[in-house]
Amino acid sequence: MSDFRYVGRELETFAAATTWKAYLAEQIRPFLGADVLEVGAGLGSITRAFCTNAQRSWTALEPDPTSAARAQELLTTLTPGTRFDVRTETTAQLHADQRFDSVLYIDVLEHIEHDADELVAARRHLRAGGHLVVLSPAHQWLFTPFDRAIGHFRRYSASTLQAVVPPGLNIVRLRYLDCVGMCASLGNKSLLRQDMPTTRQIEIWDQVMVPLSRTLDRWLQFRVGKSILGVWQA
Repeated sequence: MSDFRYVGRELETFAAATTWKAYLAEQIRPFLGADVLEVGAGLGSITRAFCTNAQRSWTALEPDPTSAARAQELLTTLTPGTRFDVRTETTAQLHADQRFDSVLYIDVLEHIEHDADELVAARRHLRAGGHLVVLSPAHQWLFTPFDRAIGHFRRYSASTLQAVVPPGLNIVRLRYLDCVGMCASLGNKSLLRQDMPTTRQIEIWDQVMVPLSRTLDRWLQFRVGKSILGVWQA
């Protein structure tokens, strides 16, 4: 049993952000193969949003035992066509010969102090042609007390994220998402200075701002946003 305990308090609040997760699923599903490794699965809400009948297996690593138990309970309700394996482990504990068609870090890499080393470890578990997928908060100048409160070491730009990706992976997609949410984040940094959004604020962001971003992001050619999405192929 892992001794790790996640310090953040936002997982419950953001679990209800279904519009955002649907937007992410639209962006990421084309890069999911038959066997998926999700690093830092939290409560399992991303797994539920992304998984379809196309996946043969989904291995969810979540070192926090309480969160892992919640994820395991949630995933029992999902499609019977996929084999789910929730482990209270990290990538360092995977068997050396385990390989996956995709490795996902969805709002996780920023929590890992040695991010470049982590991605080197992930690279070893990618099959030829497989995809490394990273979604993280964007722009260090947007770093706020909220980031600090939930254990973020950093936010990323396109250049700083690309810099920690190991050699031998070819870039497929590198784009910013949620341009409207970026304005809200800037407002929080400049005015509200909250260390945690309220449930109502999350509802407004998810139900009003994200739908606007889904349209405006394309119009802006994904050059502006509060999150950054990178996809690389082995």
